[in-house]
Amino acid sequence: MIRLAVRVAPADAELVLAELVELAPSGVEESELPDGTIEYAVYGADGELPSLPDLRAAAGGSLVEILTSEVADDWDEQWKAFHKPISIEYGSSILRVRPPWEERVPASGQVDLVIDPGQAFGTGAHATTRLCLELVLELEPSGGCVDLGSGSGVLAIAAAKLGWAPVVAVDHERESVEATAANALANAAELEVARFDLRRDGPAPTARLVVANLLLPILIDVAEAGFDGPAPGLLIASGLLIEQADRVAEAFASSAGLVEVDRRCHGEWAALLLSAPS
Repeated sequence: MIRLAVRVAPADAELVLAELVELAPSGVEESELPDGTIEYAVYGADGELPSLPDLRAAAGGSLVEILTSEVADDWDEQWKAFHKPISIEYGSSILRVRPPWEERVPASGQVDLVIDPGQAFGTGAHATTRLCLELVLELEPSGGCVDLGSGSGVLAIAAAKLGWAPVVAVDHERESVEATAANALANAAELEVARFDLRRDGPAPTARLVVANLLLPILIDVAEAGFDGPAPGLLIASGLLIEQADRVAEAFASSAGLVEVDRRCHGEWAALLLSAPS
C-alpha cells in the first residue's frame, strides 16, 4: 500500500482540499505539521492513486512538497486512529464529538454527537471547527440557524441538538450534502440539507444565527452578496487565519451592519462572533 502526501501552504489549504477530494473520492487524511504546513494524504495500491501532474495542478501555487511512502496493509485502521473524539465543556455540560467507531462514554449533562468523517470532512477536531463550536455553545438558542458550507454537518447538527430550530445546512459539494444528511440521521437531528453555491447562487440563506466556517474569499463573497432576507442577528465566521480576521469583520460591518462582539484564536486560526446592533 502506498501513501501519497501533498503538503501545501495553510492559507489556501481548504481550496486545495476541495480539488483533492475530486481526485481521491475514497478519502483524504488531513494533518497540520509543526511548521504550520498542511498535509493531505491518500492511500492506495500502484495505479489507484492520482497522478503527480494532477496533484501538482490541484495544489497550484500552494504546493510545498509531494511525498510517497509505503505503509502497512492496515492503513484503514491507522486512518481511524487519526480521528479522535473531542470534548468541549460549557457550563456544567460537555459536548462530545466522536467518529462512529469510538464508543459512547455515558456522562451526566453530555451532548453526544456521532460524526462520520466521510470524505475528508473531519469530525470537528480542526481548530476552526472547534472555535465555532465553542462560540455556539455559549449562545442561548433562540430562533433558527443556517450552516453555510456544512462539510460533515457537525456545526449544524450540534446547533440542532442544542435547541436551535429550524436548522438549515447548505454546501455546494454533493458529497457534503450527503454526509450532512447521513450524520443528521445518525444523530436524530432535524435539519434541512440542500446544495447551494455561495459564489454563484446569489444571496446566502439567513436565520437568527448563521455559522460560516469557510475561507476568506468565500466569506468576503458572502458579505458582498448579502443575505436572502434580513441580516442574521448573530454570525459566526471562521476558517480564517488570524491576520485575515479584521478584513472579514470590516466586510460584514460594512455590508450587513454586524458588529464584532467576540474573537477566538487557536494557533494561527481565528473565529469571529458578529452581532446586529441592539
